[in-house]
Amino acid sequence: MRRLKTDFWQLFDKRCNVHPELKYRKRKWVLHKTKIKGVALRFDVSREDALVILELGNKNENKRLKAYEFLEKYKPVIEDGFENGLEWEFYYEREDSAAEVCRIYTKLKGVDFHRQNQWPEIYNFFIENMLKLERNFLEIRDILQEELK
Repeated sequence: MRRLKTDFWQLFDKRCNVHPELKYRKRKWVLHKTKIKGVALRFDVSREDALVILELGNKNENKRLKAYEFLEKYKPVIEDGFENGLEWEFYYEREDSAAEVCRIYTKLKGVDFHRQNQWPEIYNFFIENMLKLERNFLEIRDILQEELK
């Protein structure tokens, strides 16, 4: 299982290295380097689905909820380019850490990362959707940063 995960993410990295929009970037993705404490962009994959997530994980509940409410005001900006919108989850408990977070995400259902023949579909989903979510987030990052001071 551990080896499979390692192989999955290493191959994803190689895929990103040849993608036209990513191959010349110094850092492929913003991910945890959002410049806002408790705000991260994440990939997640399981035996049932794949997700591209904007996660609000500040341990201070008031700050986390304030960030979520702020993002709700900018919903049209965050969802720009997502034909069916995004899923907005006010409360989610992470399985890996039991941390309470808010999540905004898009999901690809019916894929299993144990099936290597599905990896290209998952990689395409990850790249296409993270590029959009990252771009949209960066449009409002500075405003969010000011709001949370």
